[in-house]
Amino acid sequence: MTRPPATHLGMPAFPAPFPAFPTAAREAVRDEVLRGNLRHATHTIRDRRARAVAELSDWDRLRAAGKAVKDHTLRRLDQYLLQLEAAVTAAGGTVHWAVDADEANRIVTDLVLATGEREVVKVKSMATQEIGLNEALEAAGIAAYETDLAELIVQLGHDRPSHILVPAIHRNRGEIRDIFRTEMGRLGRPAPPDLGDDPRELAEAARLHLREKFLRAKVAVSGANFMVAETGTMVVLESEGNGRMCLTLPETLISVVGIEKVVPTFRDLEVFLQTLPRSSTAERMNPYTTMWTGLGPSKGADGDGPSAFHLVLLDNGRTDTLADETGRQALRCIRCSACLNVCPVYERAGGHAYGSVYPGPIGAILSPQLRGTGSDIDASLPYASTLCGACYEVCPVAIDIPEVLVHLRERVAQGGPVTRDGVRVRIRPVRGHTAERAALRAARLLLDRPGALRAGERLLSRARRLRPRRLPGPGRAWTDTRDLPDVPAESFRDWWTRERETPRP
Repeated sequence: MTRPPATHLGMPAFPAPFPAFPTAAREAVRDEVLRGNLRHATHTIRDRRARAVAELSDWDRLRAAGKAVKDHTLRRLDQYLLQLEAAVTAAGGTVHWAVDADEANRIVTDLVLATGEREVVKVKSMATQEIGLNEALEAAGIAAYETDLAELIVQLGHDRPSHILVPAIHRNRGEIRDIFRTEMGRLGRPAPPDLGDDPRELAEAARLHLREKFLRAKVAVSGANFMVAETGTMVVLESEGNGRMCLTLPETLISVVGIEKVVPTFRDLEVFLQTLPRSSTAERMNPYTTMWTGLGPSKGADGDGPSAFHLVLLDNGRTDTLADETGRQALRCIRCSACLNVCPVYERAGGHAYGSVYPGPIGAILSPQLRGTGSDIDASLPYASTLCGACYEVCPVAIDIPEVLVHLRERVAQGGPVTRDGVRVRIRPVRGHTAERAALRAARLLLDRPGALRAGERLLSRARRLRPRRLPGPGRAWTDTRDLPDVPAESFRDWWTRERETPRP
């Protein structure tokens, strides 16, 4: 069978420079089809999740346990990573350390080229999307085929992922049918010409398209949900079985995993194997859990599974994030996407507006820490939130996303300092935040003087009929999309004083 050339397999993950979130979101909210797709999908997923979580009487304790395991691991990350390396090596695997995206891409590319192959199959992996691995492989003449159904839709549609769990959540069935009809034949087996939009038909077309790739591929690339330090075990959770095919059929397996995915012991998995499926797919147990430890005693030329296993441990800003006592809690994330499904901002703007493979609330705190806040998009992400707290309430590892958002807003407003590649540097304040800093300083001066605050409140109450409909100057942008609140006839302070002084009957 003729192999298609390793060109035009998809779009870059997110091109740079990417516009600031308000600019990208403004375009997204005008797309009624997109908003309808997002509203239907997120409401369905979060309602199912709520029912699945309600089945467990000890959910709060599981949540606290997951947080404790992650915090303990992050405090001792260096020792657990060394323990993991020793265990993987003892089991026949090879461990590589990558400080950034460029080094990780170079390692993987060299490993694939060394096999003599020019194509790989991939398990869904956010780490490889983060570093732009597909584009790096394509530049080296290597075709990388996504095998997750949603990722396949994104790749065939020359699109970008917009959700952690369901990357093609912004597409409806009709759009997917059209993509399969026009694009599948370009990369392999074509879709049936009479393909409809029934989910079973679409899934069957994808299955037949991917089967030839599974049976032909000699190299696979994966991520991992968890890595067990004491045994060197990799763990992948998935719902379709494509991951099992990628992890067992090829001769060479290369796993690219963020260093924060390690857990100390096999027993620690017990917590996450309960909380992750319920928080992500609203299932009591995910359909496929694949675990492997190096090559194992049955591996090799005469056994099952790959004959070569390589683990690429990816830093790419994670060590810098770890140095921030408030921001490091973002590294607890187990990529369940529960925070996206309850976020009112994500529901309306969609994932593309975040300019990152990590969209939604978790992306708003993770991307600016991994990449720094020097660009327009990363400086704007901490403001892509209403601070309603819904994301914290559903997080299975209790990441206080609103707290980190406020912390990052302070960093952006003050202009630094931040840590990059182990060196503390100061970044310039992003344009547009000068007025904000001046307003915050004025508020501090006023709040430090109770007498002046009281006088100002009374003055506003008496002049409430003169309230403008829109604010002038920098405040105009705020009132362009919001109504200016009415000024009450009496301040809370005066009401409280009067109520306390009025005798009760």
